[in-house]
Amino acid sequence: MNRALQPIWPLKLAVGALALATALASCSAYSAGPSAHNPAAYVEGQAYDPVFDAANFADPRPNPWFPLEPGTQWIFEGGDEHVEVTVTDQTRDIGGITAIVVTDQVFRNGELVEDTVDWYGIDNTGNVWYLGEVTAEYENGQVTSTAGSWETGVNGAQPGIIMLADPQPDDQYRQEYLSGEAEDLARIIGTGEAVTVPAGSYDNLLLTEEWTPLDQGVAEHKWYAQGVGFVHEETVSGGSGSLDLVEIRTVP
Repeated sequence: MNRALQPIWPLKLAVGALALATALASCSAYSAGPSAHNPAAYVEGQAYDPVFDAANFADPRPNPWFPLEPGTQWIFEGGDEHVEVTVTDQTRDIGGITAIVVTDQVFRNGELVEDTVDWYGIDNTGNVWYLGEVTAEYENGQVTSTAGSWETGVNGAQPGIIMLADPQPDDQYRQEYLSGEAEDLARIIGTGEAVTVPAGSYDNLLLTEEWTPLDQGVAEHKWYAQGVGFVHEETVSGGSGSLDLVEIRTVP
């Protein structure tokens, strides 16, 4: 699972397993299938067929819930974890789309345990598409796993959306798709939430629930602030833990 954007940005409500079941079963007018509003809509039991065309990325519109300004770095902390997410000035061509390169490093007790490079594309309406990642897990300085790496168009992998341009309550959508490797899902719970983290106090937040069938019973809630992005995460089912935004930096 792309934990802190989902890392980043990649969890405060006591909902437990019921929340996960509700997320899987919910189906609003917006999640009836892919559409201009929700081009990566997820409907349980139906084949995934996103509305995805490289021609729709010629004039990208920034998404206030998920800003991708090069040189921005978010610092998160939770428990013994320290996470650094950086929007680089690098790009990568993926299927004719100029993807933005974002790095995501997770440290535990000062030691690097996960190093990921994510690729995002923004379409003309402001949907932020997740186009792939290269991820590596570390132990004692050595790579122990690269499971979860994928790229749109390679070995059957398809893109998903990390943030909708116009998120509506009960929208459900895929964030990524490579069968058996990358199957993160999300649901919009609503807006208007407020939270205080070390980086500051935020209100009118967007709240999402995220989960994956590859890790049954686990679900996270994430809070996003306009113009800032991901600010807080909390595990609400299948475990415990949280992650808070502590600082936003500008880096070369």
